Amino acid sequence: MELKNKRCIPCEGGVPALVEKECDELLSALDIKWEVILVHHLERNWKFDNFQNALDHVVKLGAICEEENHHADFEIGWGRVKAIIYTHKIDGLTESDFILAAKFDTLN
Repeated sequence: MELKNKRCIPCEGGVPALVEKECDELLSALDIKWEVILVHHLERNWKFDNFQNALDHVVKLGAICEEENHHADFEIGWGRVKAIIYTHKIDGLTESDFILAAKFDTLN
């Protein structure tokens, strides 16, 4: 099943974070603009023509987070948005992080 069609599973801790090989496999299913940073989190940047378009995009991404009950961190500025995704409870990556990123990719 494609990542975008799966549901994020809430993490209650006590599970191991993904290792580099697992991250690489899951990353191959995402848009090429995603990066795994230090086998800890996912990052992606978007560019826009102005601040309002960037803000509108964050609102759409936030709605996906709410629907999945899995929340990314965002940095926003004039014409740019960065999403940072990881599972805070384990301070690392789980499959749900890649699922959320795949759902973000549906907005392209």
